[in-house]
Amino acid sequence: MSRTAELPSRLPRPSPVTFALSIAAAALVIVSIGQVAPSVGQMAEGVPNLVNLVSRMAPPNTDPAFLQRIFWRILETFQIALAGAVIGIVISLPIAWISARGVGPLGNVGAFLTKAFVSFLRTVPDLVWALLFVATVGLGAVAGTMTIVVDTIGFCGRFFAEAMEDSEKEPQEALSAIGGNRLSILFGAIIPDVMPSLVNSSLFALEKAVRSSVVLGLVGAGGIGQELKVAFDMFQYRNASTIILVIFVIVLGMEWMTDRLRRKLQ
Repeated sequence: MSRTAELPSRLPRPSPVTFALSIAAAALVIVSIGQVAPSVGQMAEGVPNLVNLVSRMAPPNTDPAFLQRIFWRILETFQIALAGAVIGIVISLPIAWISARGVGPLGNVGAFLTKAFVSFLRTVPDLVWALLFVATVGLGAVAGTMTIVVDTIGFCGRFFAEAMEDSEKEPQEALSAIGGNRLSILFGAIIPDVMPSLVNSSLFALEKAVRSSVVLGLVGAGGIGQELKVAFDMFQYRNASTIILVIFVIVLGMEWMTDRLRRKLQ
């Protein structure tokens, strides 16, 4: 007689601890949805208000004087994003080198402390940094640029370090065998190997900086976001719709440009 083969279980049997944690996580999700998610009644009341707001935003303001002012604000926004991203990328390289395990000059302790610093920069939200720098250097584009610098270091510092840690070890060992120091290994073996990853992360950082710089003006850090805040505060909804459309075009154009650059570099 042939024995029927026992089929393996599709899902592994969870341990009691895993099962209890899963139940607790599901309960937390359900409670959160019940407390902070919009109810059907709120949605029913909100949709007519949204339709009314959209109708008041149409048609967008196309006054030449207003569009000229928006153009200069958009230019300032792009300058904030570009300057902040470039400065942040340049500063991220030595920080990533120090925080990369087995690569940096300060050993594992220095790498751990530097990674913790980068994590701290990344954990604090952009708007909080913007508020801090506005209080430090005053209103305007300088505070926005400093915010983008910090945000870029938090973003690129992590991905640059991970790329350096995953770089090929054979070229590094070869340079070390002929007497190369850590700096020569960095420029002779690590950076040439991870350059595509560095460029890719830098382009993502620039794209992220453009999106972030748009909203920094809401807290007085310069750029087009400041005009958007004024438009809503003054109930100038047609002005607001023009600004929103311009922001959409700028962000879409930046994403298209960075995607093309990434494809060419691959």
